[in-house]
Order: sequence, then structure tokens, then C-alpha cells
Amino acid sequence: MGAAAPARILVNDAAVQPAASRDDDRRDADALLEIAIEAATMAGALLLERAQRGAEREVSSKSTPTDLVSEADLAAERAIRELLATHRPHDGFLGEEGGHEDSSSGFNWVVDPLDGTVNFLFGIPQWCVSVAVRDSRGTVAGAVYDPNRDELFTASRDGSATLVGPAGETELVARGSSGVAGAQAGEGAVGDGELATAMVATGFAYDARVRAAQAPVLARLLPRVRDVRRLGSAALDLAWTAAGRYDAYFERTVKPWDIAAGALICERVGLHVLELPEREQLPWGILVTRAELAEPLLELVGGG
Repeated sequence: MGAAAPARILVNDAAVQPAASRDDDRRDADALLEIAIEAATMAGALLLERAQRGAEREVSSKSTPTDLVSEADLAAERAIRELLATHRPHDGFLGEEGGHEDSSSGFNWVVDPLDGTVNFLFGIPQWCVSVAVRDSRGTVAGAVYDPNRDELFTASRDGSATLVGPAGETELVARGSSGVAGAQAGEGAVGDGELATAMVATGFAYDARVRAAQAPVLARLLPRVRDVRRLGSAALDLAWTAAGRYDAYFERTVKPWDIAAGALICERVGLHVLELPEREQLPWGILVTRAELAEPLLELVGGG
């Protein structure tokens, strides 16, 4: 028997608003998105300059010896907090590296100043900055910036999702089917129609005990899909799923700063954003994919 279908993550409250209120909300969202973009690109430039200078010298661990934080993480978070304090002094703040301030405005910024720290420290160009802002109804706006490729992924609550990169600006839309067609695309995979040709991204926990529980899930998944990628940045995995580079993404142990911006971008593209409830040895998580892949993937990755 498959796992019970988990509840949808309510990225935003879909309650109907009066037209005038919606107009105000859009103006707020547009203004807040511009600040999110400024913060993400500013911090991204700071991090890229540090990366080009060589390995970070100041490194410590957090939850486990493999969960690292560098001076680069801390410097990027400080810079973002200073920028937000200038533009939005009454807003709240939640950052991965311990920054927290209460809100008196009703808006709260949720920031991962360097998502993919281990990649950054090892010189692997797969890391980014994620900046989102939330209110009582959910995520208002978000930006994910990849300095290595100069790609900026953005969305606002009532707007479209976009990718701005070296080739210009593109409005993101969900793919209807896997991007690589042909009989050989899913050769060797077990049936399931489009699931057999799905490219799936994931991530692993820092805690070795949780990784041990994740291994059987991966073993179930691998024979059923085209392939699995684990590149080490949850925010970029979400952005790339929205851009159609992956067909799905799932991960346990993600935190609000990992997914706040990316989940909104995926939602605005039209993807299903689902929760993976906590199971024995498996913490809470997230699954993002197209409608037609949601049920079979939940059967594979939703349980223990």
C-alpha cells in the first residue's frame, strides 16, 4: 500500500481579496521584490569575489561536523541585514546563520545568505543566495541568485516567475512533459509512463542516522526514473525545477530559508508544492513536481 497523500504546502493563502486590496498587494509585492533582488545580487557579488580569492580560512561546524558555516556565510548575512535595515527598518528577519528580528510591520524576511556552503568551500560552483519576504498570508516575493552563472530567478505572489540571465529575461512556465523525448530516454527504467523519463533532484541530511533512512528511499526511486541528481543547494534545486531543468525535486530536513523563495517560484510556474510529513527517522520535507508526477513520486519518496 502506498503512502497517504500529504497535504499541499500552502505557500500562499488563496483567500479572495477585494480588487482594491489586490492592487495594493501587487504594488507592495513589486516593491518588495525589487529589494529582494537588490539584496540577493549584492550578497552574490560579495560571495563571488570571496570565492575568486580562494578558500575561506574561517570555517566552523553547526549541527554536525559535516554541517559547515564560513565567514563568507556570516559576511553575506550581515550585508543583507544592513541593506534591509536601510530599506525596511520595521520588518522582521530570519536568517540561516542565526539572525532574527521581530517585525512591527507585518513583513518578515527569510534569508539564506549562502545556500550550498559546502560546495562554496570546496570550489564547486553550485551555490546561491536566497531572499524571500513573507506576510500573514504567505510568501510575498522571492529571489534566488546564482552568481556563478549570473542567473536570477524571481517571483511575486500575484505575478509570474522569471529567469534573468546572460541570454536575457524569460518567463518561466511548467513543462508538460519531460524535456528529453525519445524511446531511449527511459530505457531500462520500470514503466510508469512519464515517471520513467523523469530527472529528479534531491538532497541528503547532515545527520548520518537520517542518511541511513534516506538510502532505502533512494533505492526505491532509482530504478523507476531517468536519473537522480544531488548537487547540494536546495534553493537552486527549486529554481532549476521551476526552469524545467529537473522534472521534480524532493528533500527532507530543509529549513524555511532553504525553500521560501524557491517554493514561491515553483508555485508561480504552476508546479505542485507538497509536503512530505515526518516519518520514522525521516524529518519533514518537500516535494515539487508537475501534477502528473505527483502521485507516483509520493508513493516512492513519501514513506519510510
